[in-house]
Amino acid sequence: MKKVVVGMSGGVDSSVAAYLLKEAGYDVIGVTMQIWQDEENQTLEENGGCCGLSAVDDARRVANSLDIPYYVMNFKSEFKANVMDYFVKEYQAGRTPNPCIACNRYVKWESLLTRSLQIGADYIATGHYARIVTLPNGRFALKKSATAAKDQTYALYNLTQDQLSKTLMPVGEYTKDEVREIAAKIGLLVANKPDSQEICFVPDNNYAGFIEDYTGEKIIPGNFVDTKGNILGKHQGIIHYTVGQRKGLGIALGRPAFVVEIRPETNEVVIGSNDEIFTDRLIANKLNAMAVEEFEDGMEVIAKIRYNHEGSKCTIRKVSDDEIACEFDTPQRAVTPGQAVVFYQGDIVVGGGTIIK
Repeated sequence: MKKVVVGMSGGVDSSVAAYLLKEAGYDVIGVTMQIWQDEENQTLEENGGCCGLSAVDDARRVANSLDIPYYVMNFKSEFKANVMDYFVKEYQAGRTPNPCIACNRYVKWESLLTRSLQIGADYIATGHYARIVTLPNGRFALKKSATAAKDQTYALYNLTQDQLSKTLMPVGEYTKDEVREIAAKIGLLVANKPDSQEICFVPDNNYAGFIEDYTGEKIIPGNFVDTKGNILGKHQGIIHYTVGQRKGLGIALGRPAFVVEIRPETNEVVIGSNDEIFTDRLIANKLNAMAVEEFEDGMEVIAKIRYNHEGSKCTIRKVSDDEIACEFDTPQRAVTPGQAVVFYQGDIVVGGGTIIK
C-alpha cells in the first residue's frame, strides 16, 4: 500500500483530498504545517487563514473522523526564510511579490516533501485545484483543474519534475461545489467553511504596516514624478504602491493617475495615464520549464501575468540562459515586476518565470 502525506490546512479542499485518497486505497497520514504564527498569537482565527491555530483544530477533527493519523510539523524557519523575508525584500526593492508561489515551491513542496520521504511516504498530496499529467515526452506537467473558476495552476508553475512525480492532487477533478457536497455527505464539519482569502501572515492586508513591524524600520517617503521626471508630490514610501494602482495614491492631479513604475534606487514612484501602463513586452527570469526541457525561441503560448488574468497570446524570445522576453499580440495592462508570468498551451502549464520588467 502506497503511503501519502496530505498537507491539511483545516479547509474543505485538503480534507476532501485526504478522504478521496483513503477511499482510493492509500495509506494516508494528515499533516498540518505550522509555518509562521506564535502560539499565543491568534489574530488569524477570525480570518480563516490557512495556517492559524483553528486550522490545526479543524484538521485534527477531520483526521479523527477519517480515522487517519495526524501530526503537526514545524516549518517556521523555512517559512520565514523563503516566504516572509522574500516578501519584505521584494517590496523594499519596488517589486510586488507573490508569497503563495514561494510558499508552494519552497515550503509546501520542498520542505514537506523532504520530511515526508524521511518518514517513509511515497507521495505528498494537497487540496489544490490542479491536475498532474505525464506528457508524451515523458515530462510531468500541471493541467488546469476541472473547474476554471478555481484553477490554481498559476500558483504552482514553479514545481520541479521531481516534486510533481511525487505529488497527488485529487480534488483537481472536481468543482468546488462537488467538493463541498462530498464533505457534507461524509459529515465533515468543514464542509461549509469559507475559503481563506488574504495572505496568511498579513491578516489585515496592511502590507506596509507588517513590513515596518517586521524590519523595525520606518518607511522613507519620496517623490511622485511623471514620466519626464517632473515632481508631482510626495508619496508615503514605495512599499505602499504597485504598478497599475489608481486608488489610495493620495495625490490630486485633476485627471486619473496610475502608478507606471517604481524606482527604488531614487525612491520615486512614477505616475502616468492609463495608456502608459500598457505594454506589449515583458522580461522574465528565474525560469522553470515544466512541460518542455527548455523554452524555445519563437514558442507560441498563452501567458498569464497575474492570478486572475485570463491570459493572452505571446511569443517567447530567448534573451539569455535565464532570461526570456514575452512579446504579446496585444498590449497588456499593468505588467508588474515581481509577479509570475505563467505560460500555457491549451490546458497544460508549459512553465513560467518572474517578471523583472
